[in-house]
Amino acid sequence: MIAPGQCRAARALLNLSQKQLADAAGVSLRTVQGFERGDRTLHRLAMNAIERVLNDKGIVLITQTDWIGVKLKTSGNSA
Repeated sequence: MIAPGQCRAARALLNLSQKQLADAAGVSLRTVQGFERGDRTLHRLAMNAIERVLNDKGIVLITQTDWIGVKLKTSGNSA
């Protein structure tokens, strides 16, 4: 389950705007804005859609007992 700070951090790693994330996930811009501010909890479908978009772009959500975060998976291939 993604936290608001993880969403902001993931977008920053991917250089995605709130609008780009909202469009890709099929949710409203207000949904993303409210969630990231902590004003709104996401419905399960919206949360799954946002997590799926981020995951497809290489984001791994890290949730442990004493901390949370995100990391960006790279292919590891050099060009």
